[in-house]
Amino acid sequence: MVDTLISAHPNLDPDGSAVEVVERKGLGHPDTICDALAENLSLALCRYYRDQFGLILHHNVDKALLWGGESNPAFGGGEIIRPMEIFLAGRATSCYKDVDIPIGELVEETVHRWLQNNLHALQETPAPVVHHLVRHGSQDLVELYERQQRTGIALANDTSCGVGYAPLDELEKIVYTTEQQLNAPQVKQRYPVIGEDIKVMGVRRAGSIELTVACAMVDRYVRDADDYMTHKQQIVELVQQQTAGMTDLSLQVNLNTADVPEQGSFYLTVTGTSAEAGDDGEVGRGNRTNGLITPYRPMNMEAAAGKNPVTHVGKLYNLTAQRLAADLVRELTGVLAAQCFLVSRIGQPVREPWVVEVRLQLADGAELEPLRSRVDAIARSRLEQIDQLQDELLHAVIPVY
Repeated sequence: MVDTLISAHPNLDPDGSAVEVVERKGLGHPDTICDALAENLSLALCRYYRDQFGLILHHNVDKALLWGGESNPAFGGGEIIRPMEIFLAGRATSCYKDVDIPIGELVEETVHRWLQNNLHALQETPAPVVHHLVRHGSQDLVELYERQQRTGIALANDTSCGVGYAPLDELEKIVYTTEQQLNAPQVKQRYPVIGEDIKVMGVRRAGSIELTVACAMVDRYVRDADDYMTHKQQIVELVQQQTAGMTDLSLQVNLNTADVPEQGSFYLTVTGTSAEAGDDGEVGRGNRTNGLITPYRPMNMEAAAGKNPVTHVGKLYNLTAQRLAADLVRELTGVLAAQCFLVSRIGQPVREPWVVEVRLQLADGAELEPLRSRVDAIARSRLEQIDQLQDELLHAVIPVY
């Protein structure tokens, strides 16, 4: 590995700026659904390959499109006119040692299982239509991938970069927690009217935080307009309770701001997601690997979901950079914040990035020079552990969206 480029910066935290914006697209957002389906298909392929052949074979199934359907929501329960359609595309090993691999079956099983397990209001509606568009990989990339089987060294299958930072600041924690709590199973049991399509936009400015929350309401749990407004107020109060104590700033919560009650316009859905009619989805347009969209932080455009966990640095380096930043803040006294950047070169060992850069924000009185050797050692250790990401991803320990 090349030497780590290390520098000190006076302030890496957006708290120092007059404005900060943070967004999270929730579990049932069409873009997040696409990320989830692509990632779960990759994991299904990994498990199948391991069970049948003892190793994970070449694949990248990080292309997915959700084509929204048509619906007619109504108080007390509406109907789906045309179901959503899901297109899963990419590359995967479909035959190995003269054994055919049932890619199509894995696609169907993965999609329907995830949707049924995660969208509680989808149970009673027509099943989405699934299109399997996965083909075998190109000869050169498959050969590059299989080289690691002969040498024991995983080689990067792309020239790419990964970025990460730590710790999350106050606004980031509030935005992330708001969506996670509203989509928690215990909340769904108590408030089944809350669909999984929840998007949270948080803005900090002028000493206050304002959240705008879009929450798809499930129509069969809403009697009429008055009942809708009651549910709406309950959800606002729930968010306020969940975020109480997370900030000393004033916090305002706005819910479904496009509603116009006097015109009979409400955010009602049959399934709890706008994918039924109002929106389409695509992999990579939503949350980064830390679960947030943070324009005031370093980000990149890599879609981690669906990429293989063995050689695809578009996934591995983003997760590793994120963990490395957390390691530095946790382990080094005097380090208040860290940003990490990893760059790969195709064909080179995954454990040996082309570039490793670390930016640190130090506490008053802390000096950079005594930390350099420890920062470099922590970076090398984290990269040596990159193979462990495979098992953690397969056991659903690490989310990538």
